[in-house]
Amino acid sequence: MITRQETLVLPQPIFQLLHRHLFPGDGLEAAALLLCTRATGRRRKLLACDLVAVPYQACAQRTESLLSWPGSYVEMAIERANSAGLSIVAVHSHPGGLFAFSDLDDASDRLLLPALFHGTGEVAGSAIMLPDGAMLGRLCGPDEFAKPVDLVSVFGDDLRFWWHHDTHFGMSPKRPAAFTSGMTEWLGRLSACIIGVSGTGSVVAEQLARLGFGEIIVVDFDKVELRNLNRILNATIDDARIGRLKVEMFASAVRYYREGCDVRCVPSSIATRDAALEASEADILFSCVDTAEGRHIADRLAAYFAMPLFDLGVSIPTRRSWGDEHEIAEVCGRIDYVFPGGSTLLDRSVYDAGVLEAEYLARTAPEALRQKLNDGYLRGIEEQAPAVITLNMRAASDAVMEFIARAFPFRHAPNGSCARTLFMLADGDADVFAERDFPASGAYPIAAGPQEPLLGLPALGKQRRAA
Repeated sequence: MITRQETLVLPQPIFQLLHRHLFPGDGLEAAALLLCTRATGRRRKLLACDLVAVPYQACAQRTESLLSWPGSYVEMAIERANSAGLSIVAVHSHPGGLFAFSDLDDASDRLLLPALFHGTGEVAGSAIMLPDGAMLGRLCGPDEFAKPVDLVSVFGDDLRFWWHHDTHFGMSPKRPAAFTSGMTEWLGRLSACIIGVSGTGSVVAEQLARLGFGEIIVVDFDKVELRNLNRILNATIDDARIGRLKVEMFASAVRYYREGCDVRCVPSSIATRDAALEASEADILFSCVDTAEGRHIADRLAAYFAMPLFDLGVSIPTRRSWGDEHEIAEVCGRIDYVFPGGSTLLDRSVYDAGVLEAEYLARTAPEALRQKLNDGYLRGIEEQAPAVITLNMRAASDAVMEFIARAFPFRHAPNGSCARTLFMLADGDADVFAERDFPASGAYPIAAGPQEPLLGLPALGKQRRAA
């Protein structure tokens, strides 16, 4: 069960700019103002989308433990925030390593935070950063009483989290080691969304539930069928006979082995507004779909709501033998990790406009699709094979292991060197690609939040829904 209310999220590019500015090497405090969109559902997220760096010389006073905020830059940030409806979080460094707000910080914030709130009309905040990047924050709203930010998270090559609850005696908290009971306890405060709980998705969801996630959001409109039983975990003959929703089947199964795990069922396509908004409330996103449309929505969710995304897929390409019979050419699995501000699934050609168009035609104009096939425009359709539970489990395990490696680092290579993993079972081989192998196009805005139309797609906009 997730009790947290306030989260501050920084995409890696913003975090790196902020860290470089706050620690110029002179050992003195420095300041910057984060501009943030807001995602408000059951919990509030502030998503850092821009940064106003305060020049060092603009501060009338800068010492090892004190900093004065220049009014001109505060006013500049308020003006920029007002024009876009953003919130402001004022951040300064603690080069000495104190992981707490000092008495001097309290005195400064009593003046600064009400000014930011009244200047923008939106919730405002302040935060501190330590040399190792650890951050602690608090917010000020209409009542002008500061309350803590429960979680500050940074999503990039590594997944970094700092919980207000874990601060003790001014020391920054240490995350537990991977594969320990401490990791299980720690995961109980996180939420994950799994889009698609069928072949690979049911295995991912099962692992996350047993690893200890406090909340699991499952999105799938489909029902259990007899032909699914050979590859969907926990699915039963009775489920297939009554046509039970896959999300309800999973939620029911979790109750037999987990307490304190809130499973939220979303029996809809991820290509609907309500499902996309529900998914956006999670901390971590797993895409386990077999359509380009599903991956397209997941890709946009990761960018707009600054979420780390793990996307996986399997395929078994075939070829014609000399006897004109089908034979297995390869048995493949793919795991892509995408972070906000890095390369997208679109940049990596996991899907493209041609495949999206083909899927659209398949739903709305089958005759046009057949013509497309005749014209040779349809590309990259994965072949589905029913008896693939072993392949699904391999890919799902690799995807969850990829999450653990980034949240609780244990492997020797830097996480940035493992943006994509391809395994080929026929050849007994695996290829690993680094983030630098995929240039980021910036196709989708980062941390834009729930602006209309949602995810930049008119089909998900409010006006479309009302019509």
